[in-house]
Amino acid sequence: MPDMGALLQQAQAMQEQLMTAQAELAETEVTGQAGNGLVTVTQTAAGEVRGITIDPKVVDPEDVDTLQDLILGALAAAADNAAQLQAEKMGPLAGGLDMGGPGGGLGGPQLGA
Repeated sequence: MPDMGALLQQAQAMQEQLMTAQAELAETEVTGQAGNGLVTVTQTAAGEVRGITIDPKVVDPEDVDTLQDLILGALAAAADNAAQLQAEKMGPLAGGLDMGGPGGGLGGPQLGA
């Protein structure tokens, strides 16, 4: 088992990497589209919606339901893109600290590993 000093250094390094990754996610923008680009949502990878663009040809007062569905679809696509980017940035940090035991990280056994 590693000594406590090394373990604390490893934990501090992981915390710094986590904070850096979170800051990057808060600033990185992703987009989601629906209706072949009729509605586009721009948001940060951390989930803050920054803008919605709606093509005027989809704005039909007689068919508000379609516009609402397109907005929901674009929001979902943006959220999926954000989740994918989060997994890429945070994935390496999710493994936890190496405790030297068979379980891997601090969280115990790593399922699926």
